[in-house]
Amino acid sequence: MVSLLKSEMSNRRKLPVEVTHEVRDNCYCLHLQRAARATARRYDDALRPLGLTSGQFSLLMSLNRVEPPTMGDVASLLAMDRTTLTANLKPLERRGLVELAVDPEDRRSRRLSLTEAGRAQLITALPVWRRTQKETESVVPDSHAERLRADLTALGGGPTPPKSPR
Repeated sequence: MVSLLKSEMSNRRKLPVEVTHEVRDNCYCLHLQRAARATARRYDDALRPLGLTSGQFSLLMSLNRVEPPTMGDVASLLAMDRTTLTANLKPLERRGLVELAVDPEDRRSRRLSLTEAGRAQLITALPVWRRTQKETESVVPDSHAERLRADLTALGGGPTPPKSPR
């Protein structure tokens, strides 16, 4: 036990505080986590009166498609595993905002779709999202917003989406 404590004390001396400052000032993961938490809080606060979180809004929006997507498609888009997606879908399904159906082409797979109530919830939430999006973009200089989105997409492992007309 004493030698373990001495070893721990010795290891502390081998890690100067400058290294902590280096990580604090340069770590992409740290800065992305901080930005993600602050940004999610901003959207969560805005969407809370509608009974949605930012994650639920994104999940609902990801289902607004011509053809119902598979669980795998949605999990991939949202960069989450299927278990996490299933857990996130349950409260939305209980509220009658989404439906899961057996994929007619592959009975082992499920397809997800918005219900009319889910679509109505998105329509109600859209102006709130747009206002919050505008507030969020005001923090980033105009010349850098598109680049930031492209960089975040690249870091997320996805293809850079084409710039859509506004």
